[in-house]
Amino acid sequence: MQEIVGCCMLVVFAQAISSFSQVLLKKSAMKQYHNVIREYLNPYVIGAYMMFAMSLLLTTLSYKGLPFKMVPVLESTGYIMVMLLALLFFGEKITKRKVIGTACILAGIIIFNL
Repeated sequence: MQEIVGCCMLVVFAQAISSFSQVLLKKSAMKQYHNVIREYLNPYVIGAYMMFAMSLLLTTLSYKGLPFKMVPVLESTGYIMVMLLALLFFGEKITKRKVIGTACILAGIIIFNL
């Protein structure tokens, strides 16, 4: 049981890393660059892709201790994290539609785990 809890935490941590990398990519996309190479090869983009790779590695490692059907459910927490990080870093509004979508995700996680 402890192995499953640890692997669940690992997946959620991997999703947090992935969510932060998406914030970095958006931050990079909001900047104006003088040439195409700098647009794709800058610290934000390189850091984000390194974080994506780390997230992939951690998620893959978590497959060892989790039932396979549980991973997609845990990965859906990434949508919630991205919404909260967009609010925190970019001041994006949390609309009624986003709240309903997040509620559906949470309901799905709860129902799946009953």
